Amino acid sequence: MSTEKLETMEPNPTWNADAHEDTVATWKRVADDVTVKVWGGDWCGDCRGQLPDFAAALEAAGVEDVEHFPVEREDGEKYGPGVDEYDIELIPTVVVEDADGNELARFVEEEGRPIAVWLAERLDELEAFA
Repeated sequence: MSTEKLETMEPNPTWNADAHEDTVATWKRVADDVTVKVWGGDWCGDCRGQLPDFAAALEAAGVEDVEHFPVEREDGEKYGPGVDEYDIELIPTVVVEDADGNELARFVEEEGRPIAVWLAERLDELEAFA
């Protein structure tokens, strides 16, 4: 587990949880059962644009088991804790795992919807088929 913190994972104080009721409800439902692993870089524009809202959603839902994995780059290659183990190529990457360490959902860089919304939809789909 990484003890480093990403500045980009400081919750956005203007994020409106009321406007995202369904997303927050899903995250509340799984809050005690998942670990959220976040790879990002404070130097990364995509991370600065997306992670503060994601952090605010997790905060609103009471998700506390969140691990930060700061990624650096050199000569176009990304490196840092867990990068090889989790096959991280693009950031931000967010992996949601269950209590046994099984990957439930993965967000990679950009999906057309905010990270919290996209992952909540994947988690809802898993629950629907459980």
